[in-house]
Amino acid sequence: MLRVDNSKPCKIVYALCKHEYLGYLIEPHIVQMNPQGDFSLTYQRLFSHTAVEFAKHLSETDLKMIKILDETEQDAIIKKYYKKPVRAFEFFGKIFDDKFYDSVRPKVEKKLAEVLANPHVRASLYLMDKDGWPAERKIEIATEPATILFHFRRNEVETRYFPTIKYQGIRIDFMFKEAQLISNQPAWLLLDDTLYFFEQEIEGKKLQPFLNKRLITIPKSTEGAYFEKFVAPLIEKYHVYAEGFEIKTEQYSPEPVLKVIYIEGGISQLQLYFNYGAYAFAMGNGQKVTVRITKTGDDYVFNRIKRNTDWEKAKFSELTKLGLKKVSPLFFNLELANHDEADISYGIINWVNEHITELKEKGFAIEQAAGTKKFLFATNHINFEISEDNDWFDINAVVYFGTFPIPFLSLKQHILHKKREFALPDGSIAIIPEKWFSQYGSLFNFSDGSSTLKLKKHHIGLINELAEDGIAHVTLNRKLQKLSDFEDIAEAEMPVHFKGQLRSYQKAGYNWFGFLREYNFGGCLADDMGLGKTIQTLAMLQKLKEEDQQAGTKSTSLIIMPTSLIYNWLSEAKKFTPQLKIHAHTGGTRNKDVSHFINYDIIITTYGITRIDADLLKNFFFNYIILDESQNIKNPSSKSFKSVRSLKSRHRLILSGTPVENSVGDLWTQLTFLNPGLLGTQAFFNEEYVQAIEKRKDEEKARKLQAIIKPFVLRRTKEQVAEELPPKTEQILYCDMSEDQAAYYEKTKSAYRNDLLSSMDDGTYKKKHVQLLQGLTALRQLANHPAMIDDEYQSDSGKFENVIHTLDNVLKGGHKVLIFSQFVKHLNIFRNQFEADGTPYAYLDGATKNRGEIVADFQQNDALKVFLISIKAGGVGLNLTQADYVFILDPWWNPAVEQQAIDRSHRIGQVKKVFIYKFIAKDTVEEKILALQNRKKRLASSLITTEESFFKSLSKEDIQEILN
Repeated sequence: MLRVDNSKPCKIVYALCKHEYLGYLIEPHIVQMNPQGDFSLTYQRLFSHTAVEFAKHLSETDLKMIKILDETEQDAIIKKYYKKPVRAFEFFGKIFDDKFYDSVRPKVEKKLAEVLANPHVRASLYLMDKDGWPAERKIEIATEPATILFHFRRNEVETRYFPTIKYQGIRIDFMFKEAQLISNQPAWLLLDDTLYFFEQEIEGKKLQPFLNKRLITIPKSTEGAYFEKFVAPLIEKYHVYAEGFEIKTEQYSPEPVLKVIYIEGGISQLQLYFNYGAYAFAMGNGQKVTVRITKTGDDYVFNRIKRNTDWEKAKFSELTKLGLKKVSPLFFNLELANHDEADISYGIINWVNEHITELKEKGFAIEQAAGTKKFLFATNHINFEISEDNDWFDINAVVYFGTFPIPFLSLKQHILHKKREFALPDGSIAIIPEKWFSQYGSLFNFSDGSSTLKLKKHHIGLINELAEDGIAHVTLNRKLQKLSDFEDIAEAEMPVHFKGQLRSYQKAGYNWFGFLREYNFGGCLADDMGLGKTIQTLAMLQKLKEEDQQAGTKSTSLIIMPTSLIYNWLSEAKKFTPQLKIHAHTGGTRNKDVSHFINYDIIITTYGITRIDADLLKNFFFNYIILDESQNIKNPSSKSFKSVRSLKSRHRLILSGTPVENSVGDLWTQLTFLNPGLLGTQAFFNEEYVQAIEKRKDEEKARKLQAIIKPFVLRRTKEQVAEELPPKTEQILYCDMSEDQAAYYEKTKSAYRNDLLSSMDDGTYKKKHVQLLQGLTALRQLANHPAMIDDEYQSDSGKFENVIHTLDNVLKGGHKVLIFSQFVKHLNIFRNQFEADGTPYAYLDGATKNRGEIVADFQQNDALKVFLISIKAGGVGLNLTQADYVFILDPWWNPAVEQQAIDRSHRIGQVKKVFIYKFIAKDTVEEKILALQNRKKRLASSLITTEESFFKSLSKEDIQEILN
């Protein structure tokens, strides 16, 4: 065979040819043109790899088409679909069969359709002759689709069936004309060198029998099955003309139906289907027209039902927007997108009930799949009527499951035992919404009635929640309405003899105390450390005294606190409420006859003594019992809790910056002390709230607990009231020495004192400055911790305990703290403690080299909350604005040095308010230094900068006072 010369004129031809096994194919060929401009007999099959040499004769489109047709060539097909290497003649001789043809031919036809759709190919389409010359005759392609009408003529004996074809409105004769179907799907018909294609993507198979046959006859005996299997699907898709039976096209307004499929113990589902008149169609079957046959006597009617599939999809989409999803990619059944219910089988029923109004508005009908249980699908709600008795709320509630009114009390066992199914009078089953268990379980758990629903007054939090909750309609009388708005507490008059001014948030706390008293509630003042819980309480106690005086009565209140706070209460009371008569019921020699308490306004004592004296104290009826640092009773099995619980009083208050130290469980003892029964039994509270909130992270339960306790816990953080705070607040915390520490201190003081005072008498005092300094330094160290001067000392220190306790409170509030001491040894005691309990800390003294890095780390590292600093090393050059608490562990002779330490935190760049705590050991040289500091303030600020000059400024009287 001659080869085509690419330097001379040549042209591409797309040749339609019939492959013996694979059916009609299209092959691209390049044909040499003769000098007259006609096709010569020289041609060559083109493939992508051979087309390159004819590139100048081909367009981009040609190259694309050649690439597509490469894949329909026999070798490429064998290679792709048979996989094993084999020669073509062998493959077609031994392996090829109908199964291979049926699976591969549709893929080939897809490629042919893509090529035939291209106008460039259509312009160069030719028929190949028997010898393989590709350009025998030009093929024209129809310019528009042809239409087919299927005719059925039924009579008594048989039904005759044949198609007619029209092109451009004119009927074309195609039978017995050597017409060829060159493709089945879509159908392409070659007739008289023209290629026809059809509307409605008809299959070639439907025409094939009629290329050489006028009609097909169906005998009456088999017509039923034939109509069902063949005629009905034909009517669904194509134009049909019938005689002897009727074709009806029906238009309906569809109705969407949700069928609930309950699966016990499994995930229940919804099935969406659509009713068109009497016909039902499941979602996911997307046929636009469906034909259903009805036969009456000998007459057949073919009902064509047209479906609105776009509308159906929109309905499906409405459901997915409401929180449903497809069960799987293949199935159109629906389930909940998020299964957050404990019992998944009821989830979908609950969902239907919650959305039923909206579903009905959108036109959905609800039905249930056949099964033994008949569920109620309806809106559920509860009406609450609440009336107020002296100490109670009486709750009258009716549940509406659809139209069925049920007394709420009938649900008690269901709600307490979390049973979801409630049988209704008509035999149907209502599903109790899961959230009712957490919403209303508390009502039954806390209720005092068995035949009625009663709540104690202190459960006002639950009542408020019902009032705010959309499900419950609560009608409250006016007093109750006032009670439900805790933000709006009436102003209480301040006591006349209170010395000092309350900040506005402190005044609000004072008002709140009055409100609690009016309603007989106990309360927890949980303000952050440093916000003045003591002063708010003292103002209230002073007011009580003045009210008693006016009424001509007398009452005594009891305050219980950690030992370390006794002196602070006494000194704060002296300062703000000097008229209050206070007795400290402490010490080994205390008077155990409690009848003398009546002579005082306030008795203060410790948790330790309360444990020992509980049997005595419970014989006295107090007006108020107040627990300071009430987290001391957080352990329900502790003696402290049992003893304070046994005491008697008209009112109760607790004070704590950290009522919840480690666990939600800490609340139970404190609130049970305040308002017995408020949180139920300890076992109930533990199961219902502690486990749910801490283990299961149940937010609904946390919200519920918050609602119950909200009226009785007033908490303001430092950040919330920052506006009202001065830039810095200084407070002195007095610490009692422990017994062993006090004994050690006294022994040392006596030795120095005798020596120094005798030297004053004999005139050698001036030479004793060094000794005086040594003695005072030793006493200062003992006031901090005897371990500073005695490595063998194994006992405790009052100040150390107090600092650790205060630090604990501050750290629980998430604050950063600077701790200053003049003594590196003192800092080391704290270092050892922090190492032992794993508290991260930063440290700086005179020997520290990388100061900059340490400071930067403290400023930037959120986990680092504590900074131990030697006052001499840290007095200058540091910027520690991240800290908002400053602890000064030991007072300094020169207030200016302390001031510099405070300024490390309180300086430009500090946006927080700063609290400074000075820890002073009571009845020691430290307390005397404080007094001296105040006396010599003017001197100190002008001249004194060294210890030497400070000592020189001390008179004999000063020294005597220090050592007395």
